[in-house]
Amino acid sequence: MNLIDKIQNRLILNNQNYFIDISKTHLQNINQWIKSNKNHPKILISESDPILFLSAFIATLTAKCPVFLCNPQWGQQEWTQVYQLVKPNLLISQGQISECKNQSNNNNEILQDLIMIPTGGTSGNIKFTVHNWDSLTASVLGVQQYFQTPNIDSFCTLPLYHVSGLMQWMRSLLTDGQFIITSFKTVAAEDWVNFNPTNYFISLVPTQLHRLLQHPSLTHWLSKFQIVLLGGAPPWLELLEQSRLHQIPLALTYGMTETASQIVTLKPSDFLGGNNSCGNVLPHAKIKIYDQNGEELKNNQSGIIRIKSDSLMLGYYQDNFDPQLRINCFTPDDLGYWDERGYLTLVGRQSNKIISGGENVFPAEVEAVILSTGLVKDICVIGKPDQYWGEIVVAVYVANYQQLSEVKLEQAILGKLSKFKHPKLWISVEQLPRNSQGKLNQKQIQELL
Repeated sequence: MNLIDKIQNRLILNNQNYFIDISKTHLQNINQWIKSNKNHPKILISESDPILFLSAFIATLTAKCPVFLCNPQWGQQEWTQVYQLVKPNLLISQGQISECKNQSNNNNEILQDLIMIPTGGTSGNIKFTVHNWDSLTASVLGVQQYFQTPNIDSFCTLPLYHVSGLMQWMRSLLTDGQFIITSFKTVAAEDWVNFNPTNYFISLVPTQLHRLLQHPSLTHWLSKFQIVLLGGAPPWLELLEQSRLHQIPLALTYGMTETASQIVTLKPSDFLGGNNSCGNVLPHAKIKIYDQNGEELKNNQSGIIRIKSDSLMLGYYQDNFDPQLRINCFTPDDLGYWDERGYLTLVGRQSNKIISGGENVFPAEVEAVILSTGLVKDICVIGKPDQYWGEIVVAVYVANYQQLSEVKLEQAILGKLSKFKHPKLWISVEQLPRNSQGKLNQKQIQELL
């Protein structure tokens, strides 16, 4: 059974015949291009519709072409970056295949069977992590083994071009589970409250979870899921306490595009028992924590996280990428520590650490506390050079309502943070600069300061 036939049997979507037809049409057109040009084209996929996305994705995999997943919401600046970096041959968008101008003429046999997944850094530049079927499969098998479940049924509200959405589909495909995909908007509108999700996994980010918990019917619905995976950003304490109060089976996660999603996960039973860590490392990964000198640290000592994993990317895409020179160890910007029971707790990011008056301040902690007050819609905490303190803590925020005073903000976080972690400067803005994947553009914020 080929991928096209296999996916149609597990996909809960309308118009499956349309999916099959367009997949086979894409495959026929790609093979025709290969025959004419005698090499495998580099293909961009820019589809927001899940049927069109999966049709294109399956066709490119079947044709063994290098595929680059793209965000349909990218603006001109992002697309310019992508075309300059990739020099693609074909673009699949809105169900159609078109040839690209200024395409690469290099024979790219070396790129066959590679899957490039976008990740946006805090600089605002788009990068593509290079994966293959084996690295994505390793991630699926690690999750399956960790939760000891033969089939993974996924209820997906996240975009498939992003690793958090793509891996939900992969888990269902490779474990013969069911796959439902819909927009978060339909879930928030209570369109699915009559659906029984008892056997399903769902993945959410903290802001989505917060929104759903505002409605009793959706809170009750969430509590029925087998597992509610939570990642993408640090959750604030009140959100976790509220979830625990309503017996939401949260599984806090730590992972990234570079590791094909989660490599550390907290089981719901541990969460409901009062644990707020990221959990234990999954079977397919190994994590060690080191100090600045490269010495491995003991339990309860915060340091630099270093990752080895079967699901680790081969590297970042660039011209003349050679998959034979894949990386075997990855050091992200994250800091954390293990406790005595093997649970990982994240502290923050090394590059974002603020040193104020000799004290270390991690923005993620301060941001989570300020968000928990309900007074702001969005927040970025950053350091600003200061002659006396070295750096001061600055909060750039989007207020939840007009005429929100700094006094009220200060009062709201009293007792929740050490005094040295309190922002000394509050800046109100209408909107924070985020890229299409929701990551803050730190460079623009620094320019604002």
